Amino acid sequence: MASDPPPPALVFEQFNLGCLSLYSYLVGDRTTGRAVVVDPQRDISGYVAAADAAGVTIERVIETHFHADFLSGHLELAAATGAVISYGDVAETDFAIDPLAHGQILDLGAIQLEIRHTPGHTPESISIVISDETGPWGVLTGDAMFIGDVGRPDLLNSIGHSADELARLLYRSLHEQLLTLPDTTRVYPAHGAGSACGKHLADAPTSTIGEQRRTNYALADMDVDTFVEVVTDGQGVAPLYFSFTADTNRRERALLDDSEAPVAVTLADALALADRGAVVIDTRPPESFASGHARGSINVGLDGRFAEYAGTVIRPGDEIVVAGAPGRGTEAKVRLARIGFDNVVGAVDDIEAVLADDPDSACTSPRITAAELAGWIGQGIDVQIVDVRNPGEVVDGAIPTARNLPLGGLIDRLDELDPDRTTVVHCAGGYRSSIAASVLRTRGFATVADLIGGYDAWEKHQVADDR
Repeated sequence: MASDPPPPALVFEQFNLGCLSLYSYLVGDRTTGRAVVVDPQRDISGYVAAADAAGVTIERVIETHFHADFLSGHLELAAATGAVISYGDVAETDFAIDPLAHGQILDLGAIQLEIRHTPGHTPESISIVISDETGPWGVLTGDAMFIGDVGRPDLLNSIGHSADELARLLYRSLHEQLLTLPDTTRVYPAHGAGSACGKHLADAPTSTIGEQRRTNYALADMDVDTFVEVVTDGQGVAPLYFSFTADTNRRERALLDDSEAPVAVTLADALALADRGAVVIDTRPPESFASGHARGSINVGLDGRFAEYAGTVIRPGDEIVVAGAPGRGTEAKVRLARIGFDNVVGAVDDIEAVLADDPDSACTSPRITAAELAGWIGQGIDVQIVDVRNPGEVVDGAIPTARNLPLGGLIDRLDELDPDRTTVVHCAGGYRSSIAASVLRTRGFATVADLIGGYDAWEKHQVADDR
């Protein structure tokens, strides 16, 4: 991948928040000490420290669009640094912004930032071209262009913007605003592999316009009607919290203090809160949760895509108690705050030790191997199999008789299942199925097991069984 070296005056740092597949950026000018931050996460200490280390001052926070998958840190950064907040001039917010027009140049000194309106993922989306006197060096594409993909155009159907309409805008943005840049221009997107904002994002932090022109399926030579069909087909189910977070990003709201620990509560306190409607999230791995957990708790492992999946099975506004390994309560609270879930009302520290001291409060969860499930099916045992993978994953294979209810929409489709039947839940590897199985148990399903190793284990068992 050939590209031009960075301009000598450029201060540039890419931040990678892996649990949300988020890329954000510090862009500055060494000659003047002026800098901007683009698409920041809500806990902002990393940007402040990086700016101090580089000797630059953050004077502006630029959001490429109203993000749906995380709550942005523009208000926190503005409060901490005095920076102004900017969106494209199509955006409407409850707070003061300095809007940026298409074609506007922000002159940092030797470094210039050109604003290009690139609607399609959302109507207000912009991209930011980084240049010096020699021309464009890089472009921050937000969710318009990813590495190996483009932004999904179907997230705003519920508020009057059809996927067809936005996909057509995206086609024009890509071909008239981004692909017109030199092939050597580096591409820096807002998300990487695993993001629900697209379907084929590559596991790479950067690319070039030329490389994407050659390899990105959505940039192949096709007319606009074909493009619309290609980019709208096979998109995963958007997590439940997306519409809430996108709307919250437009609003004034409370600021996050990412050093403030949640209130410590006892297990008895946690269960009493749960009886009044709070959700208890056990943040340990699935195997630890299965061996013993507090009654009525939901398993969302902190070492996975914790906030995203918590926001898939918990409704915005629910009170939350976190329970997990020693000393990780603050981490869980901050990660939930990254999607705007601020109602963490308590934390049970070292839940394993707590349950060991109070075994009468512990429940276990059944888990089943692929061989055991195959045996049940072969014997004709009545079992309700629920596949919580996304539709694009199911295309490559599925367990016979399994019903596909993607995790993103599971809690709104529970009436499609029989709570009295023995149920086995699976995903690809076992993380999402533990979440789903625990949710089903809290909703009154009598016997629920999750498949150890998920569909990957099923496939391996089938291959071994065929030999």
